[in-house]
Amino acid sequence: MSWKHCVLRNIYIYILFYFKCSLLYKYVFKNFENKTKMFNLSTVKIKITIAIIVPVMSCRDKLIFAKIIFSVITMHIFIELFFSTSLKLHTDQDKGDGNLKYILTGDGAGSLFVIDENTGDIHAAKKLDREEKSLYVLRAKAIDRKTGRQVEPESEFIIKIHDINDNEPKFTKDLYTASVPEMSGVGTSVIQVTATDADDANYGNSAKVVYSILQGQPYFSVDPESGIIKTALPDMSRENREQYQVVIQAKDMGGQMGGLSGTTTVNITLTDVNNNPPRFPQSTYQFYSPESVPLGTHLGRIKANDPDVGENAEMEYSIAEGDGADMFDVVTDKDTQEGIITVKQNLDYENKMLYTLKVDASNTHPDPRFLYLGPFKDTAVVKISVEDMDEPPVFSKIFYLIEVDEDVKEGSIIGQVTAYDPDAMNNLI
Repeated sequence: MSWKHCVLRNIYIYILFYFKCSLLYKYVFKNFENKTKMFNLSTVKIKITIAIIVPVMSCRDKLIFAKIIFSVITMHIFIELFFSTSLKLHTDQDKGDGNLKYILTGDGAGSLFVIDENTGDIHAAKKLDREEKSLYVLRAKAIDRKTGRQVEPESEFIIKIHDINDNEPKFTKDLYTASVPEMSGVGTSVIQVTATDADDANYGNSAKVVYSILQGQPYFSVDPESGIIKTALPDMSRENREQYQVVIQAKDMGGQMGGLSGTTTVNITLTDVNNNPPRFPQSTYQFYSPESVPLGTHLGRIKANDPDVGENAEMEYSIAEGDGADMFDVVTDKDTQEGIITVKQNLDYENKMLYTLKVDASNTHPDPRFLYLGPFKDTAVVKISVEDMDEPPVFSKIFYLIEVDEDVKEGSIIGQVTAYDPDAMNNLI
């Protein structure tokens, strides 16, 4: 006969529930003398087997029953882990005559958890740390001391350590280093710091971390949830201040009062951008050159100052204008960032004694973002005085022909030659 057919012929249905529990569990909470002491708690999950007998077929008035065994129904009780609370196991077979012996096995049995073999009392032998182990599985049974046989089926305990906020947040680094370009806008990301909390993130707010800044305001801020540090002031200048030390706090319990906290230090450096033009420290330079010096002779050096660093401070020198633009040149020394004034044409004191040049110093790598600050160059005036050299006298002719009579008397004037000194304004000798 098919099951469907039996069901159709089912005359009556009744359900019988019965509970089969291996041991009768009683838990007794004892008062702890020190009322102010913080307690570590654990959750004890007690496994209770439930059997349900229901009629599933009715064939010719004969009931066929099936026993359905349900899995676990969990009861939650909190046990104080210092010895202030105990869990008492008891079986109905225990008449109190000492014939039964209670035995505990499983994770930590005998070391972390102990049982009084006479009474069935279970308590924690030492302080437990959820961060070391969060779950223990224990089994208890009652043995007849005379026969050595179990009087009840073995029962299983699942002990879950209940978390408390006993761990402060810890940053992944004690010291962070970061950099951000100077002149950055407000809200520019600098670095992200991260703290973790060993407490249970699934229980309360013990592991919920909130970030705050203890040192470094008003220059920087930190996002309370992500830990991202950002600039809080616009246009911070490296030339005014280059180094900043920021202290960040991570606090659990969502930052609420009573939460535990940890800190870390972040050293932030403002990196350079080309936001400063070169500037000559003086407007006029004076150099002197003897006439007739060899071409390429270095007459002197000029230097413009740029508070930027690296390639942002590199510059080129050039002659902008002046009556000596054809006579002199300026060469850039890449190592010293100086302009070297050199002789380009032969100089002649008698021809021109003073030259005036305008020399520009311009940044090699200007940043388009900061061109609004003005031209990234500066101009200085360079004056060059030509010094007179001690030149020999010069005859007015290179060849003279003088005719003399043979009978001329001694001391007679037979002719005249003339010479002048170029250094003495053509004065005759």
